[in-house]
Amino acid sequence: MSTDSHLPGHRHDGLGADPSAEDCADYLERIVYFLDNELDAADCDAVRLHLDSCNPCLVKYDLQRTVKQVVARSCSEVAPSELRERVRVQIREVQVRITEA
Repeated sequence: MSTDSHLPGHRHDGLGADPSAEDCADYLERIVYFLDNELDAADCDAVRLHLDSCNPCLVKYDLQRTVKQVVARSCSEVAPSELRERVRVQIREVQVRITEA
C-alpha cells in the first residue's frame, strides 16, 4: 500500500484504535473534500488523525486518491462548448423538476 506525504505516520497494519461506524462514515464523506484541499486546517488534521488510526478508512482513502489520479490523467480533453451548454440545460431542468416536486 502506498503512503502519502500529506499523511505522515500511516498505519497499514490495522493496529490503530477501533473507531465507530458513525465516525468512519463521517470521515469517509470528508475524504473527497480532503483530496480536493477543500477542508479547513482543523478538519484536515482531524481526517489525518483518523486515517492514521483506521486502516479500513485508509484503504478507502488510497482507493479514492488513486481513482482521482487516474481520472485526472485520462481526462485531458475539453468538452465542446455546445456539449457543456446542453449538460447545463439538462441539469437546470432536473433541478426545476426536483424543486417543483
